[in-house]
Amino acid sequence: MSYALAALLVTLLGVAYVKGYDWVKSRSPEHLPQFYLIMATLRMLLIAAVIGIYVFFAPSRDDAIHFAAITLIMYAGMMVVTLKLRH
Repeated sequence: MSYALAALLVTLLGVAYVKGYDWVKSRSPEHLPQFYLIMATLRMLLIAAVIGIYVFFAPSRDDAIHFAAITLIMYAGMMVVTLKLRH
């Protein structure tokens, strides 16, 4: 269940970035650098918050470590995919 939560979060953040990028690019392309900075910060903070909350409430230390590792791997993959799609 926890890995499904991580996958859903990463997927939603990736889709929000791609859709937001398209929206900003079509309406105000000069604001793309600010959009990228805001979204990168937001994604990083949300991932860190979810990992922190899960680690705090995790049933065991091993579960917390596995969840954090899997989530960070998915986050890195999302960063690579979204950068390749939009740049």
